[in-house]
Amino acid sequence: MKIYTKTGDQGLTSLIGGTRVPKSSLRIDCYGTVDELNSYIGLLRDQDVNAARRDLLKEIQDRLFTIGSSLASDPEKSKMKIPDLHEADVTLLESEMDAMNANLPELRVFILPGGHQSVSFAHVARCVCRRAERLVIHLREDSFVADLVVMYLNRLSDYLFVLSRQMSHDLGAEEVSWKPRM
Repeated sequence: MKIYTKTGDQGLTSLIGGTRVPKSSLRIDCYGTVDELNSYIGLLRDQDVNAARRDLLKEIQDRLFTIGSSLASDPEKSKMKIPDLHEADVTLLESEMDAMNANLPELRVFILPGGHQSVSFAHVARCVCRRAERLVIHLREDSFVADLVVMYLNRLSDYLFVLSRQMSHDLGAEEVSWKPRM
């Protein structure tokens, strides 16, 4: 099977369901950003500090593929059965955050991203996740998007922040406090 089809050479692509849309459409931007996020989650999964979290990070990547397939479908025309999210997917992120937070010092200040290269990857993933969430919310203004998609992305960005703190803790890296200039 060839990877290239040449059907997108004029700047159009097909959604699941057959609808052709410009590659610059908001729907394409949404699932493209989710794909970008998935790549950053893969980068996080590959960090030695996350060895014990690899299975969870792989599960998150799977959920992001689920979200991507939902966003890549024409809600009006697709008859294809696609995977869906469950409330348990959101609950899992919450319980993982609660477990990490139980071992972390109380957060009393804003934290500057960084402190260690691996931690910086988590912050980049968090920012991409927030962008994906904003784009999906924008898409939802004009087209159907399941509420759980927005909830999952919202909770995932929170998870990625807590993960960055946990990674800093595990690596013995300093969390740099923001000290606003007055």
